[in-house]
Formats: sequence, C-alpha cells, structure tokens
Amino acid sequence: MWQFHNPVKIYFGNGKLEEITSILQGRCYAIVTYDHSYFDELASQIKAEAKGCAVVLNQVYENPDIADLAEICAAFEPYESQVEVLIALGGGSVIDTAKALAVAGSHPKIVQDILYHKQPIESALSIIAIPTTTGTGSEVTSWATLWDKERGTKYSLSSLKLYPEAALCDPDLTQALPQSITIQTGLDALSHAMESIWNKNRNPISLQFAKSAIELILQTLPALVNDLQNRELREKMMLGSLQAGLAFSNTKTSIAHNISYGITLDKNIPHGIACSFTLPMILRSFAESEGAVAQDLRRVFGADLVEASKKLGAWISELGVQIQPQDYGYDQREWESLVTEALSGERGQNFLGDSNVLQQLFQKQMKK
Repeated sequence: MWQFHNPVKIYFGNGKLEEITSILQGRCYAIVTYDHSYFDELASQIKAEAKGCAVVLNQVYENPDIADLAEICAAFEPYESQVEVLIALGGGSVIDTAKALAVAGSHPKIVQDILYHKQPIESALSIIAIPTTTGTGSEVTSWATLWDKERGTKYSLSSLKLYPEAALCDPDLTQALPQSITIQTGLDALSHAMESIWNKNRNPISLQFAKSAIELILQTLPALVNDLQNRELREKMMLGSLQAGLAFSNTKTSIAHNISYGITLDKNIPHGIACSFTLPMILRSFAESEGAVAQDLRRVFGADLVEASKKLGAWISELGVQIQPQDYGYDQREWESLVTEALSGERGQNFLGDSNVLQQLFQKQMKK
C-alpha cells in the first residue's frame, strides 16, 4: 500500500507575482525575506500589488540557526496579533525561517521545545511561498531545516501544518541568480529527485515526479549555467526543481543529504554542493542490484549504472564541482566515520540500497 499527499496550490509561470492579490484575499500579511536591495524591491512590488502588509521581516540568515530565531521573533512581536499569513520571499533559508516563525510567533522557545523536547506543533500561521531559487523544494514540503551550530547538529521542523497554502513559482524571479547559486540550488534539486528514488518511502507518484525532474535538470542546468539570462531555461529549471520538490515532499531525503549535514557543519560547504557530490557513487552502488530501485534508476540513467555513474560524475565536474571527498578535506578515517554516522541517521535510514556496498565503494574511492 502507498499514499501520496500534497495540499499546496501551485501557481506557475512568468509574471505570476501579480497573482498575490487574489491569493491573499484581503488578509493582513508579513513578508519574510533577505536583507538585500533586490528583495527590498520585490517586497515593494508585493506591497504595491496587495494592500495589507503589516511589516517586512528581513532578519534571515543562510542555513538558519535556532539561535537566530530570537531576532526575527522579536521583530515580529508588535505585529503578531494582526498578521494572518506570512509571505516567504526567497530561497530555502527564507522559506524555512518563515515556517519556524509561523510556529513560534513571537516566542522562539516554542520551536526549541519542539526540537529539543519533542513537543507537538499545536498551530502555525498560513504561509505563501514565493521561491526565488530553483532548488529548495520547501515551497511544497511540510518541514523546515534548522541548524544548531552550537550543538553541531541539524534538525527538521516537521508537521502537516507547515505545508504552505500556496506556492507562487515565477521563473522571472530567478533571473538575477548568479552562476554559483544557480549551480548549487540546481544540484540540490537533482539530489532531492534522486534521493526520492532510493527511498523507503517511495511511491509511484513520487517516482514519476523524480524521473521527470532528473531528466529536465540534467538537460537544462549546464545550458543555463552558460546562458544565465535565458528565460526559457530559467522556466525549465524552476519546473525541474518544483517536480523534485513534489517527489521528495512525500519521501523526505536519504543518505546523500544525511552525509551533507556533517559536511556543511564541519567544512562550511554550501548545502547544494555537499548533498550532490556523492550522488555518482551512490548511483554506482546499485549497479549489481536487480531490485525495483535499480530497475527504476536504469530507466532514467540507462542499463549500465557503472557507466551512468561515470557520466553523472563527469556532468557534475563540468559544472566546476569536485566529486572526491578528499577535495573537501577528508581523509579516509574521517570520511568512513561520517558515512557510518550518516547511515544510522534518520535520513540515512531511508536509504534502500546496500549500505555495505556503498561503504566499500567509498573506501575504494578514497584509496585512489
């Protein structure tokens, strides 16, 4: 038996920012976004389009830390009683911060109690997500990634209440993305799609979204990197990211992401890089398998998964991304310890492959 659930209403297309008035339906709102002139301008566009903005909250940081929530919660407090919906305008860090704020309101301790003491999420403000990158997927998921650098760990705030009520996906909003962020977020989306295939929570619907996303991203991202102002490619990349988000919205991620959390904490490697450079080796680990996951991977990547792994590695390398753990400062002992710990983590336990085979492949890779 399987099930698929995603309640987010999706608005997709260039110029769709204009839909914000009809989505809001007269409600009082707060905008959560980055402290940057580009987002100041976008926030001004939204305020001009739709009446009822109480405040713009720009106390958002990359890889949002639990300790950072106090600042945005304090800024929100004077407006909390009147705000009915949050508009999350930005990339994954913005949308995840908005989800945390939706739960906490003006009380960051609520989130701490949920994450540290397993308290239930009682309520959350409605969220309208407007992604400005093509990789997060958070606009169609029911969780938020929060970091605790002091404790050296990563947490997921998770509840059906955290599905945004709407995702407004306007590819035009990604036109200003620099090459580095285009690559990083695109690789994150690829990882989301691939991770949903070798996942214990996989289902036929998530599989179709994943296949479509992988094919679109593999075709589009290299071309887009060399033609950043191409609107058609931006649209295709946003669609691929959205499809990947829909795929893993019902499966969560798996071993590549669980490995990546330690890499980001230890080496300060951007998330999209940290979660993607291991994908070729994980794909290779299914080469000798005849199971359902391996068969699905062959339908996407071809019959020979060893060759497919090499091609994927070359594809990532051509984007200027290194694919060897050594390139990120790991020796064999550190890497084996990291992978072992990741396999036992929550996302690592979603992995449907053979962990022994994967470990052996990583060992061989480190000895080259």
